[in-house]
Amino acid sequence: MLPTLNGRIQTRIFLLTVIGGLWTLLISPVLPGIGGGLPEIYRMTFTVLLTTLVLGVGWEFIYHFIQQFRWEKDWPTFFGLITVLNEGALVWVLLVLGVVPGLAGGVPFAAFAILFATTWVLVWLVANGPMRVPFVHWRFRGGRLV
Repeated sequence: MLPTLNGRIQTRIFLLTVIGGLWTLLISPVLPGIGGGLPEIYRMTFTVLLTTLVLGVGWEFIYHFIQQFRWEKDWPTFFGLITVLNEGALVWVLLVLGVVPGLAGGVPFAAFAILFATTWVLVWLVANGPMRVPFVHWRFRGGRLV
């Protein structure tokens, strides 16, 4: 399968919303260094997830542009895994600079690193494995779900 830009965006939105949302719901209460009550913790972690989703759609346009210089117009699966570095760094920088709405107080680095890395790996694993079972035609439609 050669995922199209539209298919990659749809897949990213779906996986971060469903898998990332469920994972964030489960892991948020046990993240280190986050004070406040449970509503505050969830507000903080879901804001990070939403920021990742919004910026991720923007990243897809950049990745699409870069892939046009490759012969197969795609890149190895491993590249999809290591993009955690640049995407995580951008989200963290924006959090530190205080430009993410609703997170003026910031997020502890340990909590951010655990949330971001585990969510990323989980979403990557689902996209490269179990996603192909319930969405059989997903592979043949360029990654589009709709």
